[in-house]
Amino acid sequence: MTIKYFYTIALIGFFLLNSCNKNQSKYSENLVFRYNEYANINTLDPAFSRTLQDNSINNQLYNGLVQLDDALNIEPCIAKNWTISGDAITYTFNLRNDVFFHKHPLFGKDSTRLVVAKDFEYSLNRLRDKKVAASGSWVLNKVHDFKAVNDTIFQIELKQPFPAFIGLLTMKYCSVVPKEIVEHYGIDFRSTPIGTGPFKFKRWEENIKLVLRKNENYFEKDSVGNTLPYLEAVSLTFLPDKQSEFLQFAQGNIDFVSGLDASYKDELLTSTGKLRDQYHETVNMIRGPYLNTEYLGFYLDSETPEIQSKLVRKAINYGFNRKKMMLYLNNGVGNPANGGFIPIGLAGYDKSNGFTYQPEKAKQLVEQFKNESGITNPEITLVTTSNYLSFCEFIQRELEKVGLTINVDVMPEASLRSARSNGKVDMFRSSWIADYLDAENYLSIFYSKNFAPNGSNYFHFKNKTVDSLYNKAFTITNIEERKILYKTIDSIAMNNAIMVPLFYDEVIRFTRKNVKGLGINPINLLDLRQVRKD
Repeated sequence: MTIKYFYTIALIGFFLLNSCNKNQSKYSENLVFRYNEYANINTLDPAFSRTLQDNSINNQLYNGLVQLDDALNIEPCIAKNWTISGDAITYTFNLRNDVFFHKHPLFGKDSTRLVVAKDFEYSLNRLRDKKVAASGSWVLNKVHDFKAVNDTIFQIELKQPFPAFIGLLTMKYCSVVPKEIVEHYGIDFRSTPIGTGPFKFKRWEENIKLVLRKNENYFEKDSVGNTLPYLEAVSLTFLPDKQSEFLQFAQGNIDFVSGLDASYKDELLTSTGKLRDQYHETVNMIRGPYLNTEYLGFYLDSETPEIQSKLVRKAINYGFNRKKMMLYLNNGVGNPANGGFIPIGLAGYDKSNGFTYQPEKAKQLVEQFKNESGITNPEITLVTTSNYLSFCEFIQRELEKVGLTINVDVMPEASLRSARSNGKVDMFRSSWIADYLDAENYLSIFYSKNFAPNGSNYFHFKNKTVDSLYNKAFTITNIEERKILYKTIDSIAMNNAIMVPLFYDEVIRFTRKNVKGLGINPINLLDLRQVRKD
């Protein structure tokens, strides 16, 4: 980094953060949680909350029927309890009677009102309204109907048993929103949100800053009865890259950084993933499993012989050392994916489903392909984004040793996403982060009726046994029985080598020493309810 660039970024950060601090001058610095969102925020409307960044900010603004704790257990939220009918079709939720929307003049005299079951009826109807075209509408695909029985009882009826359904309801898509506010603002609700969450909306200057303030009427309390949240405000900036973000963190201008980026990983961590000595007195590091599988995928309908060949696809899986890759390129953060597609932490993960490092076996498979096809110099183009270029170049060098030529192309994220969905790339780098806490979420990517671009089966993989077992899993409520089916589906996909699992990611968070109570969870969702600053 040049000195000129360093000072330019530092000055931009200073002015942006100083501008935010002027708006928060009424509060002590220790009551404002400051962080940067380099990937930006798309919306404050939960029905369209697709990205991790959107979900993390909307998690401060909204609540649903149920929620997750840091161990991903499903807990009560606005629903204080619920029952499931014997046939696993009908879910009945009993609501709290002390949850109020954030204040707004449209509510009339009291500037707020109680949340009732009709609000959930409205919110879910809006979610599946084709005119709204909400990106979260898919979560209701297996729902037949729902209704408010009275003010405090809400009922959902499924089309068929779906054991993972209660987990879907924890997603921000299913948050409750007030009809009168949403209909007043229309599409502008995305930037003028009213929810029930621990923080309420104050100000959003897109691409510059976003400010939330404490919701004084929030209904949840801590374990000893103190009202949540503890903080008075949350302040976001939008510096556009991770390097700038880290500079602000190192200078003490923001309180929190999530994830490990190549631009600063060696500055913060040793080669074995330990926090460097110079940061011990100012920085805390917390890390844990992340329900995220990073992988390379093959488009099986490609006309390229190397892609069509299971021999080559298996050779790629055997041909590089995942453990070495994680140690040298990611400072040991993340677990080598020697199992299948289902990550560590989900029922169905099996370390025996995947591939180990066997370079001699990879060479034999490549030679077999050459002999059978007559292609003497097998060659494949792998498309990635710049963030993962170093991983792909490592694999490129390793596979060259076993007789495979890999050409690495770099695309912007949006372009690669489109190309992948439309079958325009033979081999691509991608990731799959759990939307909900059931391995079915991962295995849907193998189901033949989910062919991209209308679904997530980017490989165009079709297998009758997989389809049959996938459908059967919906009828089984016992998790141990479902786990057997999940392992079998995963093993069939791996045996066909339709992808190359790279690693199971880890959540890693860095905070200033004065930040207390910021936990960690396997979906990396930010929860600021119990955060304090000393």
